[in-house]
Formats: sequence, structure tokens, C-alpha cells
Amino acid sequence: MRSSFLPNSFLHNSFLPNSFLHNSTKNMNIISPLAYVSPKARLGDNNVIGPFCVIGDDVVMGSDNHLLNNVTLHDGARIGSGNEFFPGASIATKPQDLKYRGEQTTAEIGDNNSIRENVTISRGTASKGKTVVGSGNLLMENMHIAHDCVLGNGCIIGNSTKFAGEVTVHDNAIISAVVLCHQFCNIGGYVMIQGGSRFSLDIPPYVIAGREPTRFCGINIIGLRRRGFSNDTIDIIHDTYRTIYSHGIIKDGIAEARAKYPDSKECAYICQFFEQSKRGVIR
Repeated sequence: MRSSFLPNSFLHNSFLPNSFLHNSTKNMNIISPLAYVSPKARLGDNNVIGPFCVIGDDVVMGSDNHLLNNVTLHDGARIGSGNEFFPGASIATKPQDLKYRGEQTTAEIGDNNSIRENVTISRGTASKGKTVVGSGNLLMENMHIAHDCVLGNGCIIGNSTKFAGEVTVHDNAIISAVVLCHQFCNIGGYVMIQGGSRFSLDIPPYVIAGREPTRFCGINIIGLRRRGFSNDTIDIIHDTYRTIYSHGIIKDGIAEARAKYPDSKECAYICQFFEQSKRGVIR
């Protein structure tokens, strides 16, 4: 299914499993004697918790998760089911933000994510109250998700990439290694961002972004075809960007694109992304 916007689950907690709603005994889990699991933590079933893992008091975790070793789930961690955490991962860490005053916040992670070595995910601040990571993501070694970020589903984030606070990443984005993303940026769905990029503007959906400074480098045609987009749909996406970027005033280009493709969900997504951008969009 191709979702143009972040799923409704980010507006509720519906993506969290029902196992969050009750306490399960730890007899159904495999816990290393070298791990520490707080008796106040709430765990589902069939979790494997390796040596030297630490699970804090205010942690809620679903079922079928695998914590290899040296994984830390801090207070405020809300973990779905079927996730794999590699050594050194640290989830729901205290935000690296001076406005944080110890308020109770969370880091919420969905299902079936692969969270590799030394990944750090901060919990939220009073700004939004939570950091959210969806489902089916691959977060590669040493990458960081700061406070109050929202990461969609099906994303691939490369080694050592860093998201500052309150960044939003839409579904199926591919962000290469060592990318630095400024706070409050918005990254559209189905993008491909070149390794080593650094940017402080929004990255619109369906595009390739790269070079120095980071800018629009065309449509992510290979990625879109792999995701099942038809050639006709890709042509509409391509012409939508051609229309928008050919105008000196973006607002005029958006109006023309909407008039040309009134029934295209992809065109509507692109236009709405530009209209709602607060930081400005790369060109």
C-alpha cells in the first residue's frame, strides 16, 4: 500500500500491541541471568533478553522481541513486537535538550524494526511528549534519533546518520550514511538522500537529494519502480516537479500542477508538502 502521508497510528497509540494493556509474567521470556529487568517493567511473551541488557522501571514491551546484549531500555520506552535490538542500542535516553526538565515522556517504537549497534533514540520533551518510530524500519549502526522526532514505516536509515530534534520522516524514505539533518526538518516519503548530505531545508517526496549544498537531483525512479509505481504515475510525479520548479514563485507552480492533475494523489501530496513547509523546500 502506498501511503502519501504519515499513518493515523501516529495520532493515536493504535500501533502499540494489546500486550501493552496488561502485565505478563516473565516466565514466558528468556532472560539472561546477566541481564537486569526491573520488576516494574511490563513485558509480553517470548522475548529474548541477552546478557548485560538493562530494562528500567517504566518500560512496556510487547512480544517476540530480541535484545542481543548490552541493550538499554530506559524509562519511557514503549516497544512493540518482533523488534531486534543489537548490542549498544540505547532507547528512550534522556533528551539532549536544555529545555527538558525531567517531565514524563516516552519513546514509542512499533513492530518488526531492526535497530542495529549503538543506535540511540531519545524520548520526547514537553514540546510533543514523545518520540515515535513506526514499523518495519532498518536503523543502521550508530545513528541517532533525537527528541520528539517522528519516523514513519519502512524506512532505511544509514550508518551514523543523525536527526536533530522534532524531525519528521515519512514512510519508505531511504537516507544514506552520515547524513546530518537540522532540527524541525520534514523529509517526504520515498526519497533517496545521498550519503554525507547535510541540510536545513525540507526534502520533498519521491525525489533524489544530494550534492553540496543539498538540492533536488531528480525523481527517485528506480526506488519508485521497486515500490510498484506505474510509469504513468512516475510521469505525473516528474511533471509535477517540472511544473513547480519552473516557476519563480512556487505558489504559482503549485496552482498549475493542481490544475493539471486534479485526481492524482501523488501530485496532491507533493503540493501539500510544499504548502505546509515551514523551513522551505530544497530546489
